Amino acid sequence: MHTRKLGPFTVSALGMGCMSLSHAYGTPPDPSIGAQVLRRGLELGYTMLDTAALYGFGANETLIGETLGHRRDEFVLASKGGMFRDEQGRRAIDGRPEVITSNCDESLQRLKTDVIDLYYLHRWDRKVPIEESVGAMADLVRAGKVKTIGLSEVSAPTIRRAHAVHPLTAVQTEYSLWSRNAELAALDTCRELGIAFVAFSPLARGFLAGSLRDTSVLPPKDIRLNMPRFQGENFTRNLALLDGVAAIARDAGVTMAQAVLAWVLNRGDHIVPIPGTTKLAHLEENAGAADLHLSAGVMSRLDALINPDTVSGRRYNDTVLAEIDTETLDHY
Repeated sequence: MHTRKLGPFTVSALGMGCMSLSHAYGTPPDPSIGAQVLRRGLELGYTMLDTAALYGFGANETLIGETLGHRRDEFVLASKGGMFRDEQGRRAIDGRPEVITSNCDESLQRLKTDVIDLYYLHRWDRKVPIEESVGAMADLVRAGKVKTIGLSEVSAPTIRRAHAVHPLTAVQTEYSLWSRNAELAALDTCRELGIAFVAFSPLARGFLAGSLRDTSVLPPKDIRLNMPRFQGENFTRNLALLDGVAAIARDAGVTMAQAVLAWVLNRGDHIVPIPGTTKLAHLEENAGAADLHLSAGVMSRLDALINPDTVSGRRYNDTVLAEIDTETLDHY
């Protein structure tokens, strides 16, 4: 797998998004399955692993620590704080400096490491100036607990404000053929400032890989059930796009997942997509996209098929959209 720069680090062009091994898509797989996926990922050449305190309320970090703690020098480790559980055990966004410090200390213990390579603020807490939260993260760098810092789901103005306090190594935001908000400003801002852009959900939460054609098969706690694009008429209209993706991939001699991942990679050499999966076969399939170069014709066909004018529904419901700070198209 070829490599890309992530601040001072050289990482595989595709990273591993580890969330689904412990969180978000219904009952997570047994930890033994998660451990197999993590170990196979290293074998295949994935050298950047992305996790967060939130994922499984610490379970994902614990899984990585117990499985790969003794192989710490083989990968770049990214985690996130500032969004965890409150005293009642509920998910909460909290960017106060003391909370960020506490989150980091707990993550270090679960990950069985002395230092986190890249530490993100998972969400900007609007009650706390971004300068205060980033200042606390800068203190973590000075203390030797983290090497570099980043932000997740933030707008271009917030990126600039934060970067003025302490240099950002990465900004992480959803980006794929059907989630293009980053193209409004964040992608270009990151390129201008020399910040890597880490694209989560580059396969549209599995939808653009082509296998999810009936949401009734999703388990009750799967987060996609609360996302407008996976509901009712929106989902029906979005399904109509998949045959076109399949045809484009077939003409290019690749799978749908590989075509979609290669599209993201081809959008800029400062972009590092982090697809997640619980299946070894999908992990291997995704890896095959890392060295693909799509022709201008294939890129144009994909752009024309899936874009803000053809995708139905917003990526989040109103409650979740209110929590994030990214530029958003009116209907997107």
